[in-house]
Amino acid sequence: MITMALSKGRIFEETLPLLAAAGIEVTDDPEKTRKLILATNQPGIQVVLVRATDVPTYVQHGGADLGVAGKDVLLEHGGEGLYQPLDLKIARCRMSVAAREDFDYAAAVKQGSRIRVATKYTQIARQHFADKGVHVDLIKLYGSMELAPLTGLADAIVDLVSTGKTLLANRLREVEPFMDISSRLVVNQAALKLKRDRLRPLIDAIGAAVAKD
Repeated sequence: MITMALSKGRIFEETLPLLAAAGIEVTDDPEKTRKLILATNQPGIQVVLVRATDVPTYVQHGGADLGVAGKDVLLEHGGEGLYQPLDLKIARCRMSVAAREDFDYAAAVKQGSRIRVATKYTQIARQHFADKGVHVDLIKLYGSMELAPLTGLADAIVDLVSTGKTLLANRLREVEPFMDISSRLVVNQAALKLKRDRLRPLIDAIGAAVAKD
């Protein structure tokens, strides 16, 4: 059995056409079932639904043979034990610093200065500000990032931005986009050796579908 880990939402929806190009169709609708293991039209292939942040962990430890995870999640996870053969070029967005409209970000990040930043992407944020020579006090949050600058909890946030509409609605502005994000195919290295005859054609078929776009 080949097991693929996916997360609900945008990544799931944008992965489906790539799977279809490889001859795989998920026969259960995740929005209409409570099942976490979904069947496909291929008897030897199933999909498990996990949180986006858990995809690398399932693949690394063998709970899934392969999966789809955003570059942001992989950077936070560290990517240990994972083979990353393909940038699927789906679920695109960017990692950015955002702050209140009246906050002088340029002055706040002069080399040697210190800034308070709220984010759930602590590894990415720490590295970004270290590269700029800026000391950063990181405050880890799991949701409603936009509240942090508005309540004085932080000077700025580091978060994913797609359209920027949520920032505008909360009187924040994108002050420094610094990393393009898309989703990657990740494969368990042991599974690639043990199930090579089945995994390699699947990886190649998905790769061919990506190349067509």
